[in-house]
Amino acid sequence: MLSLSELKSLLATPQKIVITTHHKPDGDAMGSSLGLYAYLIQKGHHVKVITPTDYPYFLHWLPNNSDVIIYTEEQQKADHLIAEAALVFCLDFNTLSRINELGEIIRAASAYKVMIDHHLDPEDFDDYRHWNINACAAAQLVYDFIVNELEDGALMSKDIATCLYTGIMTDSGSFRFPSANSTVYRIGADLIDAGAEHWRIHQLVYDNATENRLRFLGHCLSNKLEILKDLNTAIITVTAEELKHYKIVTGDTEGIVNYALSVNGIRLAAFIIERKDKVKISLRSTGDFPANEICRKYFDGGGHRNAAGGVSEKGLDDTVAYFKDILPEYKTQLLL
Repeated sequence: MLSLSELKSLLATPQKIVITTHHKPDGDAMGSSLGLYAYLIQKGHHVKVITPTDYPYFLHWLPNNSDVIIYTEEQQKADHLIAEAALVFCLDFNTLSRINELGEIIRAASAYKVMIDHHLDPEDFDDYRHWNINACAAAQLVYDFIVNELEDGALMSKDIATCLYTGIMTDSGSFRFPSANSTVYRIGADLIDAGAEHWRIHQLVYDNATENRLRFLGHCLSNKLEILKDLNTAIITVTAEELKHYKIVTGDTEGIVNYALSVNGIRLAAFIIERKDKVKISLRSTGDFPANEICRKYFDGGGHRNAAGGVSEKGLDDTVAYFKDILPEYKTQLLL
């Protein structure tokens, strides 16, 4: 493992650096990645952000987004950059399976791997780890890494602040989740002081829907929402045919599960969606209900206590039936 002093020494001179993040990156993944990118560029490093897949259109406005390489579109170029890198920063994930085929490329690379993450149960592939499961977002940890570990807060530019604020805002539910403690609010204020336009960021992320997405959302709430009152659970299911009908693209399904959770009395919400090769399940919960436990035990996934995800090799109908069969095990917790 690298010590902090050794990492600082490496970063004291220009290095070839790759930053990567998880499959289907969200606001925290892209905000933390591009925030760290903007900082390292200021320091004179040669940096590229490589994402395993594409990501939502409502994040394409982020500073330096045009410099991002999508692995599925530029695989040869990405492989070359990873092979030449002295450092690879792994943000908002802690298991190499979360970055698909890119994972084994990075595992085999000679570069030092730096993990900055807030998820449970990290895999032991990194050389330096800045990890805290109590952080509300990876972007919070990137802020802490720059300001407190590297003691470079004076370099907090508008671009860095904008990206990190985006990451914190999206992963904290606009600062409303329990993880958004007073420290997170102080960091948010510091980022605003550094130039982050909080009102504009919120508008660009949350008030930036296509007509197709709004019509799809209406369909999900009107026709696909199922309430299990005896278990305080809500389920929304979507078929592959429905995705095709509404011309759904990456990012269009994000956040829909939260509408199910907002129903009065609901403790657990599931969004179950049929993809080409598997069925994906997203869970959200309130209070102490362990959504991540269900995903870990039954759906080859995991995440946070109140926000988790997984996959199923069963068909859509069988997955929904399987999920419903699991719920009685948690009835006591669901009815609290």
